[in-house]
Amino acid sequence: MRFKSNRGLMLFGGICYGLIEIIWRGKTHWSMLLTGGACFCALFRLFRKIEGLPTYVRCVCGGAVITFCEFCSGCVFNRLLKLRVWDYSENRLNLKGQICAFYSAMWVLLSYPVMKLCAKIKAED
Repeated sequence: MRFKSNRGLMLFGGICYGLIEIIWRGKTHWSMLLTGGACFCALFRLFRKIEGLPTYVRCVCGGAVITFCEFCSGCVFNRLLKLRVWDYSENRLNLKGQICAFYSAMWVLLSYPVMKLCAKIKAED
């Protein structure tokens, strides 16, 4: 695959993220397309910079990036704009109901196939 700009990476990431949400939760929200696009762009750049590190380290870093993006998005969309896209308040080890340990662990696992996908993508910087 080849992308000529960050817009292409963002669109691809947003669509994939939305599809993952639909498969997992049965629905998605437009804000998740923005969040997914931003995550994918960040992960694409990150994985290019840290490709020499062990796989598990790259996956943990990827999970941290996604968790950070989810927290920032949650603070804007859920807390500030009151869109109520998700609420993890009932989950153990949550932070302000926007992120929780369970989904952070899931993001670490999801980082592996994303990392492999990013390795196959060519982008013009």
